[in-house]
Amino acid sequence: MKFDLHTHHFRCGHADANIEDYIQAAIRAELDVIGISDHSPYFANELDHPQPGIAMAKSEFANYVEEVLRLKAKYEGTIDVLLGVESDFYPEHIELYRSVYDQYPFDYIIGSVHQTRGVSIFNRNRWKNTPAAKHAEEKQHYYELIAQSARSGVFQVLGHIDAMKGYYPAFSDIQADEAIDASLAAIAESDVAIEINTSGKTKDVGGWYPSDAILERALHYGVKVTFGSDSHLPSRVGDDWELVRQRLKEIGFKQWVYYKQKKAVVVPL
Repeated sequence: MKFDLHTHHFRCGHADANIEDYIQAAIRAELDVIGISDHSPYFANELDHPQPGIAMAKSEFANYVEEVLRLKAKYEGTIDVLLGVESDFYPEHIELYRSVYDQYPFDYIIGSVHQTRGVSIFNRNRWKNTPAAKHAEEKQHYYELIAQSARSGVFQVLGHIDAMKGYYPAFSDIQADEAIDASLAAIAESDVAIEINTSGKTKDVGGWYPSDAILERALHYGVKVTFGSDSHLPSRVGDDWELVRQRLKEIGFKQWVYYKQKKAVVVPL
């Protein structure tokens, strides 16, 4: 049973192609399940489309859902198309986001921390402007937000939980073990999954999210795992799926999951 829960398309403004192109790519890759999970709008902003190159407009959200559901019906019997979304996590706006998502029949919602203290985790310059003495504090804050996102009850999957290393590989060397462990414990207690996200290979870090070290600790805490290519091109759908499966088995995992109607579907490794 092959699946990929993390894909994007043109509406977010930084991915190529239509939703159907990703579904057809998944069929070519012999996937059984494909999840569509484009970036949700900035619901708390008064503007309809405040950041066109990052997320879809609020006015497009219902159209997005409608298109996925239409394609789900079209491809029924060929591939299982799941309705998902990748949501930013803003603690101060979580109830607004919850109220919007509750209006739609999502199979799953990916919660991703994309900003800390108002700065993108992918900002190449954030660490240049942060004194070395503050690095551990910033990493601890990042994992505290991830723990909060798990406890919110809004998400079934947490996205790329060490993606701060994407354009700053030295992030992995910053000591914050207690914060990481506390976050993993919260994730396990909240019964949400973390994704093995293979898009890190397209960034400076050149590897998957999260690191093997974090996955080993996730196994210790009993955290569920899932798979997401984080494709912004149809050609990356299912990228490294078999390699990830093998690595998880080597680490000691026995199964992974995907979500349908917000219920975990267990798939043996």
